[in-house]
Amino acid sequence: MYCSSCGAAIGQDLSYCNRCGAKLGEAKSESLNKTGELFPDSLIWAIVSVFVVGLGCIIALMAMMKQLLNLDNQSILTVTSLGFLLMLVIESAFIWKLLRRKNVEKQASEAALPGAHATKELKAAGERMLPEPLPSVTEHTTRSFEPLYRDRKSK
Repeated sequence: MYCSSCGAAIGQDLSYCNRCGAKLGEAKSESLNKTGELFPDSLIWAIVSVFVVGLGCIIALMAMMKQLLNLDNQSILTVTSLGFLLMLVIESAFIWKLLRRKNVEKQASEAALPGAHATKELKAAGERMLPEPLPSVTEHTTRSFEPLYRDRKSK
């Protein structure tokens, strides 16, 4: 069995992943992922529904203003333009979230290329950048002591 978050191999009777700590066997929400952001399918449905419902509301508002309120065409166009502007702002926010999500996924997939972090081994040592080895920090900082011989006097 493998962890759905990090892909590490795990035991059968564990509730949490040893590597990343994610809860195993957890049912995911339909529209939200583990970071709380919307899935792309949900964003696309939101974009389509805002457009269809917004367009229907604007047409219904235009018909009511013309039939019930008997407003002139300039007033109807002004209110309709404000409705379209509001719909455009909402649509652009959804599209921005969708494109930002795709960019984040693309960067994450580039960072997790096979071979880049496939093993936990250290990389091979690179070429030394310094021309000669550095001397020790403690070199020439302590005096060398000469042995001191004393004659012991015995009693």
